[in-house]
Amino acid sequence: MMYADNYESPLGSMLLTGDEEGLTGLCFAEGGRDSGLGLKNGAVPRKMDYFDQAKKWLDIYFSGRAPGFLPRIHLVGSGFRNRVGEIMCEIPFGKTVTYGWIARRIANERGLEKMSAQAVGGAVGHNPICIIVPCHRVVGTNGSLTGYGGGIMRKKALLELEGIDTGTFTIPRKGTAL
Repeated sequence: MMYADNYESPLGSMLLTGDEEGLTGLCFAEGGRDSGLGLKNGAVPRKMDYFDQAKKWLDIYFSGRAPGFLPRIHLVGSGFRNRVGEIMCEIPFGKTVTYGWIARRIANERGLEKMSAQAVGGAVGHNPICIIVPCHRVVGTNGSLTGYGGGIMRKKALLELEGIDTGTFTIPRKGTAL
């Protein structure tokens, strides 16, 4: 069964979804490409301890501090997507990495000569747990703030909240994540 709860963030209302194992989704309720994530699966409102953990994490995060813990999450996807999600969880508060960096890391782990940064981009783009699994900290090698399901201006705001100088990045003029 899928469960749902809500959180009011400084950047807009958010929807949390989860199952018996943990948080499976966190998205902005409006203005993002993932709006309503989980509700199509018949999620029902219910209080869960991992929702309380996630809200505490978000409260600390939106105060401008690194939370220092992860709520109980349940990455649901292919092994590749889940590995990309695990790597994103290791990106420190206030730091960014590129899609290429993640691709090189996975290639190294798998003993491959190289891995497609575009494949990593696809996995990052399908991250269902925004902010907590910090896909906003992944940027283009060319310095572009590309690819954020919550909208590019929210990505910029999240990076700035973490103290990152976004003046060094470019904002794409077209694309699906603006």
